[in-house]
Amino acid sequence: MNEKIPTTNDQRMRAEFDSLADEYHDKHKENIAITGEDPEFFSEYKIADLAAFVRLRKLPADSILDFGSGIGNSVPFFRNYFPDAVLHCGDVSGRSIEIAKTRFPGDEKYTLIGDTIPLASESQDIVFSACVFHHIPHEDHRHWLEELRRVTRPGGLLVIYEHNPFNPLTVRAVNTCPLDVNAKLIAGRTMGKRAESAAWKDAQVTYRVFFPSMFSFLRPIEKYLGWLALGAQYRMTALK
Repeated sequence: MNEKIPTTNDQRMRAEFDSLADEYHDKHKENIAITGEDPEFFSEYKIADLAAFVRLRKLPADSILDFGSGIGNSVPFFRNYFPDAVLHCGDVSGRSIEIAKTRFPGDEKYTLIGDTIPLASESQDIVFSACVFHHIPHEDHRHWLEELRRVTRPGGLLVIYEHNPFNPLTVRAVNTCPLDVNAKLIAGRTMGKRAESAAWKDAQVTYRVFFPSMFSFLRPIEKYLGWLALGAQYRMTALK
């Protein structure tokens, strides 16, 4: 069920992200300047949000896979919020992995992803993915959701953060970003249904990032707005 024949989609993604890796941080920073924040803000909020979710539900977090880890933007925040976890950084781009190792040398385990994820079945407590699935052709989503489930321990957690296609500023940012030239956004409800079709359970969507930096004083109320499908991003969680 998890076998996948390599396609031109796989080759395209590898080539695309290898070619973008060296300029990824600067291009990303330029594209999100309208928010008044830098890439580190968006990387940290996701890991902090994940940590709060895990802590509230008292879920294990000894081993974590960052699926689509790119140039390592999440690494320092995983170190901060999950200091005792073994972090596996997996990506299709070998060049991105090289850059991540240079930016954040440490004990993280790096994995070059091919047609499958080269990790043992039922080896991860948490599988995490940040703004990756909109780069994956939608016809391949089920394969990767099944692969993520395969490497997750029973009772383990899937957490996917994605751009919200119902937020007009998000859509504008994606449509004008050279890093997202082949991106195709996914609605939160659709992402949840795809996860459940891949045998994940209890898929739930919560919306995030409602206020740019000029309205940062309003951010404390965001925790009450998770139901409102207008946030710039959403968090989809599911359990194995």
